[in-house]
Amino acid sequence: MNNEELKKINYSLIDTFLKAGQRCLEIRNAGLKKQIKSDNTPVTNGDIEVNDLLTDKIKKLTPEIPIVSEESSENKTNSDLKKFWLIDPIDGTHDYINDKDEFTLNAALVIDKKPKLGIIYAPAKKRLFYSYGLGLSFELFKNEEIKITCKKKTKENEVKAVTYSDKIKPLISECHKKFGVTNYIKMKSSLKFCVIATGEFDLYVAEPRACEWDIAAGHAILENAGGIITDFDNNDIFYGKKDFKNPGLIVKRSKDL
Repeated sequence: MNNEELKKINYSLIDTFLKAGQRCLEIRNAGLKKQIKSDNTPVTNGDIEVNDLLTDKIKKLTPEIPIVSEESSENKTNSDLKKFWLIDPIDGTHDYINDKDEFTLNAALVIDKKPKLGIIYAPAKKRLFYSYGLGLSFELFKNEEIKITCKKKTKENEVKAVTYSDKIKPLISECHKKFGVTNYIKMKSSLKFCVIATGEFDLYVAEPRACEWDIAAGHAILENAGGIITDFDNNDIFYGKKDFKNPGLIVKRSKDL
């Protein structure tokens, strides 16, 4: 699949993401219906409706490509996926439930175990990010398409990190020291990858905890913008692993922060 084909798919999905984002806000404003899944994490009627909107559109665009979604059991036992979609309808469901604004809608197209296309929308912030090839990462903000390149926006002597929690574990703290982190803030969801891709932040370090659908779209956007994502041993991150579990991650704006 070449860049022109990926580009066509990408732009065909943007309106669906915008509509799904608006819909999930409407559902929240009307009052969410919440359940607890078997892994003890919450899911809402908003998650399910967004999942249906995204998967229905993707099936129409690429009917031959299987979809793996956090909110569906379909294809999760397939251990031989070469080309497939990874979807996290709402990443940051806790924030979604608690009327916060960092939750995101996510989809990534994985080809040969690497995410080649990624779309992330933070509807409460009205920030939409996407990428469909190397050097082709963008933010759509107020109807203006802005190319993003991981160019540093922080001060020259400053290294700003995003973290999953306010409570920094020793492993993360050691990495922060290694990279000279001067300050950090907690940020939920895949928005972390996007604000590093835009150069607003420099680093994100995470222990093994999330799943592939949590990071694939952000991986595509960040790497295609010039950023670096590896495990703790400096190995590339691949997709389609057993159980779709992630290793630890080091996400950097560039080699030199």
